[in-house]
Amino acid sequence: MTKSPPTTTNVASECGSHDPDLLASCVHCGFCLEVCPTYKLTGDENNSPRGRLRLWREEAEGRLVQDPWTDFYTAECVGCLACESACPANVPYGEIFEQVKHAHVATGRSKPPLMLRLAARLAARPFLFNLAMLPARLLRQTGLLRHRFLFPGRPAVLQSTADYARQLMSQHRPTGPRVALLTGCLMESLFREINFATVRVLIENNIQVVIPPDQGCCGAFQEHTGMAGVEALRTNNRQAFGNLDVEAIVSNSSGCGLALSKGLEGTLPVRDVLSFLGEQTLVSRPRRDQGTRVYVDLPCHLIHGQKVAGIPTHVLNATGYSWELAPQARDCCGSGGVYNIQKPENSREILAKKSAFLNQAAGKPVILATSNHVCMMQWNSARSGGLVTKPYEVRHVIQLLDPGETFTIRQPS
Repeated sequence: MTKSPPTTTNVASECGSHDPDLLASCVHCGFCLEVCPTYKLTGDENNSPRGRLRLWREEAEGRLVQDPWTDFYTAECVGCLACESACPANVPYGEIFEQVKHAHVATGRSKPPLMLRLAARLAARPFLFNLAMLPARLLRQTGLLRHRFLFPGRPAVLQSTADYARQLMSQHRPTGPRVALLTGCLMESLFREINFATVRVLIENNIQVVIPPDQGCCGAFQEHTGMAGVEALRTNNRQAFGNLDVEAIVSNSSGCGLALSKGLEGTLPVRDVLSFLGEQTLVSRPRRDQGTRVYVDLPCHLIHGQKVAGIPTHVLNATGYSWELAPQARDCCGSGGVYNIQKPENSREILAKKSAFLNQAAGKPVILATSNHVCMMQWNSARSGGLVTKPYEVRHVIQLLDPGETFTIRQPS
């Protein structure tokens, strides 16, 4: 982990544009310290939510010149939002953190790596992104693409989720609740098999699925990196989703669902697909092999961002597997959107502590299940990076509910 930032320079503060009331809302109680992954790594007060808030406030009020220490500690934050759940004063840390990151990038105080800047441009153009990732889908389909973040899967190479959903809707004609599915950027372009499984699970449970053709990136990538363009993406999705005749928009990625909910606030509800399914009478899978054990991890942007209590027990039981929450299930895995790319040493150390239980985990096979594809990528890196030597699989919970290619709808009585 980087130990020291650049030397201080005497440059006028650029934090003055932040809402002073937000920056002053922290009461310095310290409850955030015990849940902050970077504070737990370093024991450094400045590497905690209240420490960062103090630095940002002192810059904004002119008591601290623009300081590389501020830049350093801002970049150290994972953005897991666990501090928001712990905060008795309801400080909107995520909103403040997003403002600060955007200000730092806009004024040149920080600059995302070229690879991330190019990825953000592609993510904002779904057609180009899907086209650019076609070779990667093909190589994942054949099992030839190996990377520490790429868990095994067999995505459709050419057929889109929208086409697949129209095909299944025409074949099965469900009559129940009607929802719109956010297909996502990376999910659709690289991990499309999870979208297909989501469509199958929804339709098997008599839920109608529509996929707006003009939907685009939710803006999570730009939020994580501090890059510009978030509002344009939100405007596009307000136009794509805003006038649909649906009960809700569902997302199978907690980070994307959180980002989309910000853009569609005041219009349609954005729901985590597993939470939505938890309100339905589900088709349950037959009882699975008793030797298999599923350990469920809860994504930060689900429980701390979307403020969802967890994945419904009703849903987990419907998988047919023996399951339990993973140890430290509510702690951050270190993925943080793109944090594992920008701060790989910190990310690895956070994951090392959280994933250690897998080396002695009961079950054969062992499945680590979660509900966010970026978390899945991080968990896969525990194996490829040598943190976990015992064999295990990484799966999305929706895949554990998946009926496969052939199913019939159980109509309500």
